[in-house]
Amino acid sequence: MRFQDPLYGLTLRMLGSPQAAEDATQEALIRAWQRIDTFRGGSFKSWLFTIAANQARDELRRRARRPSTSLSAHADDPEMPDIDLPDTDPLPEAQAEQAELRAALEAALKTLPDDWREIVVLSDVHGMDYREISEVTGLALGTVKSRLSRARGRLREVIRGSRELHEAAERLGDRR
Repeated sequence: MRFQDPLYGLTLRMLGSPQAAEDATQEALIRAWQRIDTFRGGSFKSWLFTIAANQARDELRRRARRPSTSLSAHADDPEMPDIDLPDTDPLPEAQAEQAELRAALEAALKTLPDDWREIVVLSDVHGMDYREISEVTGLALGTVKSRLSRARGRLREVIRGSRELHEAAERLGDRR
């Protein structure tokens, strides 16, 4: 399915667990199929992302009621997909640096509150505009803009505060 991988990426970044993301994505697709008659036009992508985001939020609420592990427990999870960076056939050394940078960016994302992380992923990973994010999250447009701004600011702080991440980004930038 065309939207399966992007939906999985969203739920994975929201939930931090490949298994939980698979379950949430599958449940979202089943619910969309069962409720296709409720789709009233507009952006089908936004409609699907809304269902998937709601599934992930429901899981986060269940976890809050019965906490087991934090999202940071999955920081070194080899099954966690990386943020896609442009592939220009880099040398092995540059590939290693890119992998290091991706892991650090994923860890930085995990420092954000759940609602901020969701908005950053929808915007910066899935390329949604403010209006689409507003539809998916059910938040007012101004709220989406302010949370995205705050989330990006926090990510900048985390990146600046992480010498390793900052150095990896600089090395990668020097090679391009």
